[in-house]
Amino acid sequence: MTTTEIPAPAPASSTGMRSSLRGLLADVGLPMGTYYGLHLLGVGDSTALLAATVAAGVRVGVVALRTRRLSAFAALMLGVYAIGLAASFVTGDPHLMLLKDSVGTAVVGIGFLVSLALDRPLLLAAMEGMNPAKAVEARRAYEDMPGARRTIRGVTALWGVGLLAEAILRIPVVLALPISVGVAVSQLMTVVVIVGLVVVGGIWVRTARRRAH
Repeated sequence: MTTTEIPAPAPASSTGMRSSLRGLLADVGLPMGTYYGLHLLGVGDSTALLAATVAAGVRVGVVALRTRRLSAFAALMLGVYAIGLAASFVTGDPHLMLLKDSVGTAVVGIGFLVSLALDRPLLLAAMEGMNPAKAVEARRAYEDMPGARRTIRGVTALWGVGLLAEAILRIPVVLALPISVGVAVSQLMTVVVIVGLVVVGGIWVRTARRRAH
């Protein structure tokens, strides 16, 4: 009996992994570079954070336009940045502006968990932006194979819980640190958590593949 492979949530090849890491560095580095660049020029924390939020939103929009696809995951991320931008106009407290990252991460985490209840795992939508071919394969496996369905739902739950935990942990860290340090720590937390989730999710998928074969 043939089995359809369960596609990994991130490219398994070294080339694909390098591409994913470059994308991650761009997602994190652009807003961080904007913030610290303006900060070095003497721009205040509130304005620098606002500019960093705009830069992050532009990055998401450019990627969506370049791939000519706006997946549910990309739409959710755009919504998160829009909320953060609106919050930046409402409050002038840099710490509260920085905490929007926790709000955004929590929204995405909740989105992953809610998608399970709706039987439309957000992991599949996220894959559309990274590897459309794999996303089609994964969706077919999700619909036809109970083992693949369990794995995809499990990894989706992993991302939801992981992102919620990171959002909660960021709050006391950001409030306890100076803004200039908090920006770097907040972004570093994001990188560590996302890389950790990619690695653990990849191990989960590879283990499921071995069992299926």
